[in-house]
Amino acid sequence: QVQLVESGGGLVQPGGSLRLSCAASGSIFSIYAMSWYRQAPGKQRELVATISSGGTTNYAASVKGRFTISRDNAKNTVYLQMNNLKPEDTAVYYCHEIRGYWGQGTQVTVSS
Repeated sequence: QVQLVESGGGLVQPGGSLRLSCAASGSIFSIYAMSWYRQAPGKQRELVATISSGGTTNYAASVKGRFTISRDNAKNTVYLQMNNLKPEDTAVYYCHEIRGYWGQGTQVTVSS
């Protein structure tokens, strides 16, 4: 049974930074692509960033240059470093494994 557990969300002022973590268990973590999605109130869930098993990354246009996805295969963990946060980044952020597994989500609120 694959489990994904996110952490690191919270309240931050515009321009601030947060680092989200997603710890995976129950699978051979290193061979699967991982992604971060987010869902704002009243909006559809959207893809934020993806990292392949080999470390290739892709980002949504809205976060490119501000967010960085990375992975530590030794720790079975994927990260999302978020810098220069904006109010429109407010959402629940979800970790996703390519076979369709989801974490429970972590709330990020950007507000002054």
